[in-house]
Amino acid sequence: MNIDIFFQQIINGLVQGSIYALIALGYTMVYGILSLINFAHGDVLMVGALTAYAAVSATVLLFPQTPGWVLLLVGFASAIPVCILINVAIERIAYRPLRNAPRLAPLITAIGVSQILQTGAMVLFGRDTKVFPPMLPSDPIAVGGATITATQILIIVVAALLMVGLVLLVEKTKLGRAMRATAESPRVASLMGVDSNRVIVAAFAIGAALAAVAGVLTAANYSTAHFYMGFIPGLKAFTAAVLGGIGNLYGAMVGGLVLGMIEVLGAGYISDLTGGFFRSNYQDVFAFGVLILVLTLRPSGLMGERIADRA
Repeated sequence: MNIDIFFQQIINGLVQGSIYALIALGYTMVYGILSLINFAHGDVLMVGALTAYAAVSATVLLFPQTPGWVLLLVGFASAIPVCILINVAIERIAYRPLRNAPRLAPLITAIGVSQILQTGAMVLFGRDTKVFPPMLPSDPIAVGGATITATQILIIVVAALLMVGLVLLVEKTKLGRAMRATAESPRVASLMGVDSNRVIVAAFAIGAALAAVAGVLTAANYSTAHFYMGFIPGLKAFTAAVLGGIGNLYGAMVGGLVLGMIEVLGAGYISDLTGGFFRSNYQDVFAFGVLILVLTLRPSGLMGERIADRA
């Protein structure tokens, strides 16, 4: 692999890793507070993408000359509140009654919620892949010997801003202090006047907003959306959260970026060795192979679990 191809793969890995990091933050926030793995989180991404598709398509139908950046804002403005409402409803209906239940009960419930979301999306939007209207210019931008699109630049920039914003929220605000206190000891936090239900709902809402943004950006990048699109990214983001150290905000960010790089670079090198035949086949293998290795060799993840950073 020459240096130009290597640089191109770095860009691709950074784009992919940014998406994984945004989704992984939702996993790690909920786990940090409730020790719950919300396997329906990836499907919230799918709901955001399909909601944005419906809103953007309706806008194009009513106002055909709408600029692309306005369509993108319409997608975000429609997807984020819908995903927040759905995720908060999931917490209230499916997870809250099971807080004191054995660990297996919420896990099975999460899988069931995932199937409900997928089936509901299939009924509402159909089984066919939906094609997004173009929103940003698709012309490649030369960066050295590699290329990047406007959408990919947007993904990297938005992900970076949201990650910085989330860290500031958790570390510098009253809500963030309440999250950290609840994560460390829910009972003691309650005795100190922290409303644990409010904190948990906030964690689900913030995670949903991040998933909605990731869904819109993913759909804009690939120009497609469908009812099953959140399942594999959700599993990979969970892998990223485990890789970085689930329950650790910085770990989720690092894990997402590292997983994106490993996946893209690994598949790229194998693609070179096999003449391009195995690229699509091996990309998923690398992600889940990393999960097996991490759980076997370092279950706490790359950054462990530092209580002070849990949210």
